[in-house]
Amino acid sequence: MGPKLDLSRMEAACERFGNPQRSFDAVHVAGTNGKGTVCAFVASMAQTAGRRVGLFTSPHLVKFSERVRIDGEPLADEVLGPLLARVMDEAPELTVFEVVTLAAFLAFRQEGVGLAVVEVGLGGRLDATNVLPPPKVAAITRVAFDHMLELGDSLASIAAEKAGIIKTGSTVVLGKLHPDAREVIERRVDKVGAHLVALGSPEPIPGAALAYPRFAMFGTNLAVAVTVAQELGIQPQQIADGIEAATWPGRNELLHRGGQELTLLDCAHNPDGAVALSHVLDPSQFGEVESRRNVALVFGTLARKNWRAMLKRLENGAAHRVYVAPPLAEQAVDPSLMPEVLPGEVAPSVAEALQMARAKVGSRGLVVVTGSTYLVGAARAALLGIEADPAVDS
Repeated sequence: MGPKLDLSRMEAACERFGNPQRSFDAVHVAGTNGKGTVCAFVASMAQTAGRRVGLFTSPHLVKFSERVRIDGEPLADEVLGPLLARVMDEAPELTVFEVVTLAAFLAFRQEGVGLAVVEVGLGGRLDATNVLPPPKVAAITRVAFDHMLELGDSLASIAAEKAGIIKTGSTVVLGKLHPDAREVIERRVDKVGAHLVALGSPEPIPGAALAYPRFAMFGTNLAVAVTVAQELGIQPQQIADGIEAATWPGRNELLHRGGQELTLLDCAHNPDGAVALSHVLDPSQFGEVESRRNVALVFGTLARKNWRAMLKRLENGAAHRVYVAPPLAEQAVDPSLMPEVLPGEVAPSVAEALQMARAKVGSRGLVVVTGSTYLVGAARAALLGIEADPAVDS
């Protein structure tokens, strides 16, 4: 069962299970891009501060259990499996995403989680995660054009859907938003009696250097996470330690092999994400040696995405392009169409696409894999020799 934006099924099922979503405090995070990154940082900061933390994100990259984490570790299959089965048995009307969301809430209650960091799946107002009671902090990272069939075709309409997670009494943290989106969200804040706080610095300790190697790449997302953590009462040094301990695979993740081969994985799954990745790949951002590095792009995405705009935004980031259908191929763009937008070669599989790209740039070149979360997950599994669970489009 695909996405069905309606809270009634989820509310009834939660009631049937004793409302597990009321057993913990929550940070609820929405946004077109960056919400998973913010969730990963906040969860790491809270864990560093000594809290028992649940983290719920979607979709998974390689293993399904990545979606439900407690204190940084994916929930064991022998724990998650029975919870999923129980929910499906007792609430067969739920969609896939609703089943996983309720199973996560049950796991958090069962495992004694004190703080759950919860990523919205789609939109916010009618997303299954929005059965949460007023969260301690509600955060909205970005508002850009994506999922327009479900959320609307203007920034204002999309913002209104995301603002639905803001509830009476919650503290609200916003990333850098277009004025049209911010106006809508601020009206929601005033209407429900929430408390909007100013976005702070990404530096938890002003002027103190962070060891986190990709600090600059996360910019505003990190500022949102730090501001959320401050509102939770987490101390500056604990925030800094949490940043340095954070892991978020597949998002500006640089893999090394043999000391030379570099592969950058980034789930830039819409035009807004492609713009952010293009800034990372801008030769002016690197030193003289790095600016000469040969770059190949491995790209594939689903048909519902504005893939032509994504390719145009990545046009100057790579000299070579290899196109491939990601998992969920029945929903993928035919890669043979992509060279019409930007010249490149077509590969029959993800593994072969990686090989073709590496052959183009040699052992010292950079291969960039992007365009679809499902493609990035499959590439990561292939590069690290991990057996992957099936992709699930929810």
